[in-house]
Amino acid sequence: MTGTAGAVPPAGGSAMHRHAATVQRPASADLPGSAEAGTPNGRRSGPRLALRHRLAERGIDRILLLLVPGALFLVVLFIYPFLYGLGLSFQPLKGGGPLANYRTFFTDTYQRDTIPITLKLAVPAALINVGASVPMAFRLRGRVRGKRLITTILVIPIALGTVLTAEGMFTYLSQSGWFVKTLVALHLVDQPPQLLRNYWGVLLSLIISGFPFAFLLTLSYLSGIDPSLEAAAATLGAGWRQRFRHITFPLLAPGLAMTFCLTFVLAFSVFPSAIMIGDPSGKTHVISIAAYDAALVRFDYSMGSAIAMIMAAIMLAVIAIVLFLRGRLYRGATGGKG
Repeated sequence: MTGTAGAVPPAGGSAMHRHAATVQRPASADLPGSAEAGTPNGRRSGPRLALRHRLAERGIDRILLLLVPGALFLVVLFIYPFLYGLGLSFQPLKGGGPLANYRTFFTDTYQRDTIPITLKLAVPAALINVGASVPMAFRLRGRVRGKRLITTILVIPIALGTVLTAEGMFTYLSQSGWFVKTLVALHLVDQPPQLLRNYWGVLLSLIISGFPFAFLLTLSYLSGIDPSLEAAAATLGAGWRQRFRHITFPLLAPGLAMTFCLTFVLAFSVFPSAIMIGDPSGKTHVISIAAYDAALVRFDYSMGSAIAMIMAAIMLAVIAIVLFLRGRLYRGATGGKG
């Protein structure tokens, strides 16, 4: 039998012919959103894709929408007040040009000296808190009996706050407090020492209120360092000093730098303790008191905003120096969970 090349199979052809015709049909023609569906010129006539598909085509995941509340919080409570205060600082109440408030601050010795006074309180307090938190966190990072109780006792000052802490210091450390009376009764001192209303009282308050933050951050970083690294070094004959110096400390150093920055910011913005247990018009006349006096005593909000901008600039400068030194001194993997 012979047949023509263009012969059309009969209507009742075999199932093989029908299957081949079905397979040859492009699968994309059945999709509602495909270009071949609908009209012959390729226009899309099916229903529009869902929103999540359109966002996915642009590389946007719906999970990113969870950032919106945090971004709004940041804009409303930080960025907008900062920009408003920055603009207000260039609008001096008494005129003299946009930089008049800054000239007034730096030419007034009484106000300019608030910068070194505050730094003399904030830097030592941050260093002491970080230094004291390392051995305690190092001891409590493993399985220790009563670990939860000890940790709770160490972080109690967070719940007390600066005002209650200052009042408690009055009860214990004032010249009529039991601590001073005990020193006199034991003949350890001839005269009751002046422990409050000076530099040392404010420094002690900053240490008490800032230590819990430093301790919790340091404990978090130490807990994230793999103990097997020290165990491996111990099997090679390294002592605990060598293990700490060459293994633990390099991995912990970036975390300590961040801990110092956070505790420094807390201490630099000291205000209640500087007034309650310090000498607010003398040795503890910190920069936050200067900003308070300008804004809420003299009602010069422009000057108060300028002092606040100076505070922010100093804190950012110190943080930048610490992070720069951290990057220069150590480059490599970091330990911890922070």
